[in-house]
Amino acid sequence: MKRTSRDIRTANRYEVLRQIIAESPTSRQELAAATGLSLATVATLVGELLDLRMITEVGFEDSAGGRPRGLVAVNASGGALIGVDIAETYVHVELFDLALNVLARADEEMRPGESRPEQVVGHVAAAVGSVVAQAGVEAARVLGVGVSVPGQVDRDSGVAEYAPNWDWHDVPLLDLLAEHIAYPLHLDNPLRACAVAELWFGAARGRGDAVVVNLGTGVGAGLALGGGLHRGVSNSAGEWGHATLVLDGRPCHCGNHGCVETYVGAPGIMRNLSELDPGSALLHPKDQTATIDALARAVAGRDPVALKVVQDTARYLGAGIADLINLLNPEVVVLSSWVAARLGEPLLDEVRRAVARHALRRPLAATEIVLSPIPTDPVSLGAATFALEGALRSVGQRTVRGPRAGSRTAPPA
Repeated sequence: MKRTSRDIRTANRYEVLRQIIAESPTSRQELAAATGLSLATVATLVGELLDLRMITEVGFEDSAGGRPRGLVAVNASGGALIGVDIAETYVHVELFDLALNVLARADEEMRPGESRPEQVVGHVAAAVGSVVAQAGVEAARVLGVGVSVPGQVDRDSGVAEYAPNWDWHDVPLLDLLAEHIAYPLHLDNPLRACAVAELWFGAARGRGDAVVVNLGTGVGAGLALGGGLHRGVSNSAGEWGHATLVLDGRPCHCGNHGCVETYVGAPGIMRNLSELDPGSALLHPKDQTATIDALARAVAGRDPVALKVVQDTARYLGAGIADLINLLNPEVVVLSSWVAARLGEPLLDEVRRAVARHALRRPLAATEIVLSPIPTDPVSLGAATFALEGALRSVGQRTVRGPRAGSRTAPPA
């Protein structure tokens, strides 16, 4: 799809603000060097961000042999952003200031069978209301809500097109949410959210090419290629969890067999455990979180069954990651999301060994494999940046409020 001049301006505005958030305080000259934009373009964009009160002037620094350089910094109190992480077993919501510091958090548990769209929307609305109340933020200061939902999504229409674990097809999720949430809403999926979070604040920062492996109930790979997020032609890039790992292997919710997800997602790990030790006390058949937590504790205690389960899981995961390394030749592969966070270093060590058995030597030598260093929920953080991007896109556009409580940005004239 051809980008318009408005798209390019929004992208440049977003990149300049991203650099200011990462490097506050900073000068216009440093921003030009970091973004590759001309000094004149940066000066114009900085002026717009100052007018929006998203950034502020904070004094000067000496410049060798020239005039002192004016410094700008993010205006943390200039607005609030909300990031929503809808997962198969929970809804996690965080409210951020403009420096992307967390001001409030809320969680809603989703029990098995609570995955109908109206039930999920109820959980999201409750959690969003909770974080706004906790933070004491005025509604006018909330610039937007970024919503991450598993599966394939249409960002423009706000439709969750396909979520195999819930059997969702073409659910108008943002329209449903707009009946309860009075802020601008922006939809994407956790693969993109995790990748953006790592690009801004994590292991992919300053890297040109990165793969962020999302390990939760579902599995996928967020891709950052050439320094930017790679979405694919239909915003479906990264559905690596549904690559075939084992011919005629385990059945998957997507309808195929042997998908990566069925061996390394939380339900797949539970099956690895049950096949190894059907009566294991570590296994909580209807509770993924409890099983993974028990497994992590048992690994720390050097329980042989738990160690073997992690080793077996890492064998499958390592083979899949080796394919990504051979195919994409990234600088870094980041293990992200809650399963990776719970199993931590023991899983990482086994994955590195397994990848070394399968990846080609040259691309492997250029790739680091690490755990996500982000201390908060990377999906909520990434989702908040989608709300920020949406707010920057709407600058100068007319905001239309329809019959629902939600708001949408009017299309370009």
